Amino acid sequence: MKKIISYLLILSFAVSACGSSPKDRVIISSKKASTSKNSGNKKIKSIVSYAKTFNGTRYKYGGTTKKGMDCSGLVYTSFKKENIVLPRTSKTMATQGKPISLKKVDVGDLLFFKTNKRKNVISHVGLVVEVKGAIKFIHASTSRGVIISSLNENYWNKAFAVARRVL
Repeated sequence: MKKIISYLLILSFAVSACGSSPKDRVIISSKKASTSKNSGNKKIKSIVSYAKTFNGTRYKYGGTTKKGMDCSGLVYTSFKKENIVLPRTSKTMATQGKPISLKKVDVGDLLFFKTNKRKNVISHVGLVVEVKGAIKFIHASTSRGVIISSLNENYWNKAFAVARRVL
């Protein structure tokens, strides 16, 4: 019985904790992006391309490698490749850059979600990879690992909280 209760507690924590990370991680504020538009575009393309290399990677709480990745780890690792250091949790990441309307969302922007309705806080992040027709974003799903989803999907549409532009 104790094993079952422990398993259920761990499972429920993993489902709601995508935006969390181990407490021993240091959060460093983001470096300012280059003011050159072309430089920003190159960086955005590089960030998105690198994030896509993790497609299919299994979910791992606190993970930042091909062995396992969580949602904020995916975004953190992808931006870090371009020397842009974001905070490590989705909740703190949601304080970076500037908020933008969905009508202005572009590739490279971040989408934040409230997936834990009881706590009503930012708990998930995705990186926009396409805006043709539907807004598509790459993220680490607790059940399916790193995947590309659409904001048109009912679950993500209802959980959506804010979009932010870092670059």
